[in-house]
Amino acid sequence: MVYYKTSTEVELMRESALLVSKTLAEVARALKPGMTTLQVDALAEQFILDHQATPSFKNYKGYPFTCCISVNDAVVHGFPNDVPLKDGDIVSVDVGVFKNGFHGDSAYTFAIGEIDDEVKRLLRVTKDSLQFGIEKAVAGNRVGDISFAIQDYAEKKHKYGVVRELVGHGLGRKLHEDPQVPNFGKRGSGPKLQNGLVIAIEPMINMGVKEVWYEEDGWTVKTKDGKPAAHYEHTICVRKGKADVLSSFEEIEAEEKKNANLYDAY
Repeated sequence: MVYYKTSTEVELMRESALLVSKTLAEVARALKPGMTTLQVDALAEQFILDHQATPSFKNYKGYPFTCCISVNDAVVHGFPNDVPLKDGDIVSVDVGVFKNGFHGDSAYTFAIGEIDDEVKRLLRVTKDSLQFGIEKAVAGNRVGDISFAIQDYAEKKHKYGVVRELVGHGLGRKLHEDPQVPNFGKRGSGPKLQNGLVIAIEPMINMGVKEVWYEEDGWTVKTKDGKPAAHYEHTICVRKGKADVLSSFEEIEAEEKKNANLYDAY
């Protein structure tokens, strides 16, 4: 069942989504070589609790952490651990919060120190593919228009692998609602997008092949060829003419620029 949100509900969801964005900005301020992903998870959880919200992911279907933190060849759903991050790593941090009866959901892939130019390019292409998907998330289009835009840019134009097993999703009072929003598909296919639909669009793009495998923990998804993967996600509301992006990367990107301009060298 698809649930369309009223304008009042959308504003409540914006508050949740922007708290996720602020949480990710806190992560951006703290991330550095030598830090562990368990430390990142603890920081994010405390920040969320301090803002009168609860982590959406913790204990969701048994997931034991606040954040999904995926390093290098881990695509998504990585378990935080006590392994120190090192210069050259990339780290996807996926966070959800529940506040005012609604969830917000967003993800960002961070560079630790200096990363290879080809990895910088993967991050940029993945983030750009998210934007191309968002541009298609307007009333009257179909889910397949979002899916095609992402796949066409990342896979056809840049020859990256677009993960098939995991998709974006509707969002609201539940963390996962209908419809599913794949990152691959045909234009003009799938459910019609209508005003008030809130969805999470989240390209998961591999530098190499599209195939993935699951670690023994049953959650962590890794690339089959061991090459890096990137993941970005926004919560958006479908509107006429232009999607309303409820989450934001602005503060995160400002923190990145303080450290270094990471995406110029390609």
